[in-house]
Amino acid sequence: MSLKHKIGTPFIELPTVDSTNNYATTLAHEGMARHGTAVFAHRQTRGRGQRTKEWVTGGGNIALSLVLEPVQLTTSRMFSLSMAVALGACRFFTRYAGEDTRIKWPNDIYWRDRKAGGILIENILQGSSWRFAVAGIGLNINQDDFGELNNRAVSLKQITGRNFSSVILAHELCSDLQQAWDLLEKDQPELTAAYHSLLYKLNEPIRLKKENRVFEALLTGVTLTGQLVVRHSIEEQFDVGEVEWIFEE
Repeated sequence: MSLKHKIGTPFIELPTVDSTNNYATTLAHEGMARHGTAVFAHRQTRGRGQRTKEWVTGGGNIALSLVLEPVQLTTSRMFSLSMAVALGACRFFTRYAGEDTRIKWPNDIYWRDRKAGGILIENILQGSSWRFAVAGIGLNINQDDFGELNNRAVSLKQITGRNFSSVILAHELCSDLQQAWDLLEKDQPELTAAYHSLLYKLNEPIRLKKENRVFEALLTGVTLTGQLVVRHSIEEQFDVGEVEWIFEE
């Protein structure tokens, strides 16, 4: 049975915060959040991305963190939750940006070859019990200047030529994430298939770097535990953070 509370209820809207993930995590630890609680900030000054990277969000973008209670999931399915969050975010962005929207392993939303958003999931454990997950989602909505990253990043405004209400879109995003959560709870094979159907560069050659080794391989998929699977002369699997993507300038 699904939890009663839908993702996005309650919806906490803040003008400015250091990190929506920090705010949501504090609420969860203090017993002031339930499954579905959403924290949205118009400006985020010290947001966090993967591997200690910062994700600073100016006005007009989406900075959203969700408190999720995985009561029907074991810790072995942590990456399945990541799949569901990425799927919901990708489907939302696709509605406006079109079919060139993809999920780039492990945690990014891409439009063509440019980054449109990122996801950071932090888990709260109590012993062996998975109490909560806090899923932070940052999406570029109205930003039109990324400085030195102009060739690597993109926003919905740049793609469509339109301005959007980021808070209205954040509510809509919550609905897409709810649909993906429902899929997570009921049908792992369908979730995995949907995730792979949107996987960036699936069955295409990519360049990777591991320590001092740079190599090209065919991306063939992602395992249920989150490892990237590639094939060249042999098949290899890599954990998050073990390899780095190399892009042509």
